[in-house]
Formats: sequence, structure tokens, C-alpha cells
Amino acid sequence: MASTNGHLGEQAAQDPIKLIAIRDAPLSLDEVFRAVGDDAAGGTALFVGTVRNHDGGTDVDELGYSCHPSAEDEMRRIAEKVVAEYPVRALAAVHRVGSLGVGDLAVVVGVSCAHRGEAFEACRKLIDDLKHEVPIWKHQKFSDGTEEWVGA
Repeated sequence: MASTNGHLGEQAAQDPIKLIAIRDAPLSLDEVFRAVGDDAAGGTALFVGTVRNHDGGTDVDELGYSCHPSAEDEMRRIAEKVVAEYPVRALAAVHRVGSLGVGDLAVVVGVSCAHRGEAFEACRKLIDDLKHEVPIWKHQKFSDGTEEWVGA
């Protein structure tokens, strides 16, 4: 994306995909925020997915995430699609696997763009597509002893 007025700060970043990862350790908001920092960005949007204490009217005690070996490659494919569709300055996405408790961070994504509207739209597209297309599965354990698998 070349600038229309020749200002160097408006030219596209070399590689706007700064961080794509699946981790079995706690996630960091600061890491994602730093990864999408860009002096030419006027808007940065972050989405943080956390483990809630209920689902479908049933109390959740804990859950675990697992993924297919291709999951990180699929995350990158989706990130590349978002970068192609929106004027992204920088993008980052990390997802947790393993056992998580209520309140733990499950996914953190961030996008920076020149303007806030673009950042919001690109971030929404990124998290929605990750949720629907990446082979990551959630195993929920409920307080009533039942269990459920959910995933892409």
C-alpha cells in the first residue's frame, strides 16, 4: 500500500505479520500490544478471549484447548488474508493450548492500522476467522459432571 501523498510513514510495513503463535504457557497482553506497535498507526485494536465461568446455562469448572499440528500455519494463512484485505500496519495473534482455568487468557489478537475503524474491522475479521477456521478444540468440563468438545 503506497502512500498517496508520498509521506514515508504511510508506506506499507515490510511484513505486517509480527507474531503468530500457539503457546502452552500464559499469554501476555503486553507482548501482543508491543508487537503491533507502529508509529504510522493511529488505531490499535486488541481482542482478548478469556475463559468464562459458564456456557449454555451450565457452570464451567475448567477447560482445555488442543490443536492440530497445522493450527499455527492456519493462523498465518488467516493473518495473510486479513493483511491483504485491510490496510494493516501490524498484526499479531497468539492462542493458548493446555489446561486453563476461569479467567485465564485463551487468545489475544491485535491489529494496528492508520485509522481506528480499519483497526476495529481488521481485528474483528481476524478473531472471527481464527475461531471458525483454525483447528483448535475446546474441551469444557462442567460443574454438573458433564463435558463438551467445541471447535473449528
